[in-house]
Amino acid sequence: MICQLYKKCSGCQLQNMEYEEQLSFKQAKVVKLLGRFCHIDEIIGMENPLHYRNKVQMAFTPLRGKTVSGVYQSARRAVVPTDSCFLDNEKADEIIVTVRRLCEKFKIFPVDLRSGKGFLHHVLVRNAFFGKGIMVVLVTNKGEFRSCNAFINELLKAHPEITTIVRNINDSDKGLFLGEKSEILFGDGYITETLLGLDFRISPKSFFQVNPVQTEVLYKKAIEFANLSGKERLIDAYCGTGTIGLIMAKHSKEVFGVEINKDAVRDAKKNAEINNIENIRFFAADAGDFMDDLRKNGEKADVVITDPPRAGCSGKFLNSLISLSPKKVVYISCNPETLARDLYTLRKGGYKVKRIQPVDMFPYTDHVESVVLLERA
Repeated sequence: MICQLYKKCSGCQLQNMEYEEQLSFKQAKVVKLLGRFCHIDEIIGMENPLHYRNKVQMAFTPLRGKTVSGVYQSARRAVVPTDSCFLDNEKADEIIVTVRRLCEKFKIFPVDLRSGKGFLHHVLVRNAFFGKGIMVVLVTNKGEFRSCNAFINELLKAHPEITTIVRNINDSDKGLFLGEKSEILFGDGYITETLLGLDFRISPKSFFQVNPVQTEVLYKKAIEFANLSGKERLIDAYCGTGTIGLIMAKHSKEVFGVEINKDAVRDAKKNAEINNIENIRFFAADAGDFMDDLRKNGEKADVVITDPPRAGCSGKFLNSLISLSPKKVVYISCNPETLARDLYTLRKGGYKVKRIQPVDMFPYTDHVESVVLLERA
């Protein structure tokens, strides 16, 4: 794969390698960082490692009197203009180009990254890969959306496959973030994705894995590692919108999903309702505090699944986990560096690392996901 923007964009750090070389590079990285804990299984790659991103964001800005859209680079506060990316969903890229054309037609001005003046910050497109729907989120400054109805009608005429359009208002100048206020311009304001037979509602601010094909691979491996009999009480820590906990529910007696983000918990409860899953409860709380409260009340958990952000688990969380002392821990990590740190802490706390499975969730980048099984020594 050769992209003319390779050096300017810096999004595909491994584009200089053939895909098999990338997998070898990532395998070696995981072995170097985690090989002291146990044998590392062979990394699971993709059959087709292109156009896998179901979430695409492009920033808009004026350039020499024209509207351009492309990859936002926060370090330089600049946009690298592009119409497409080898990693993006192709339909999403097409829609963003159409939005840019319509902005010029209806004189909807992009935000100048230096002055902050203008209307349209960026566009977010989310596609359901296994489910249904395409969501377009227009992130704007506050103020009147002039020619809104005509703009929406032309966008839908060009792309009738779009199922919902949302305007999000964000006056921040700190990158591609969504503001607190949104309004639905067309459709229901969400799309539905299907993973391992369950349906998940995705709204503009919902966290959802960007590579649905490999997400199924990742979650199947987590299910295999947990090896549930149907009698266990399971805690899904950092549960987000509840995907992994809901998928595990049919293999468990009882599941607690814990997430500090209240919006995500609301989505998780709705996802449980959509799928008629009754043996799971979601709590808007700090996962460490939640486990401490369970222990203080004399309650236990058989399995804890944790899928933290790149920073890994906090020391407080790990201490709470060790004190609760579940028989098994399934740790899903997107950062082998912080994973190595956390596995060392868990090993000191009485856990043995039994298996480590790398999964290539982000081909052509240097990121690598891992699923780890730990058991009480």
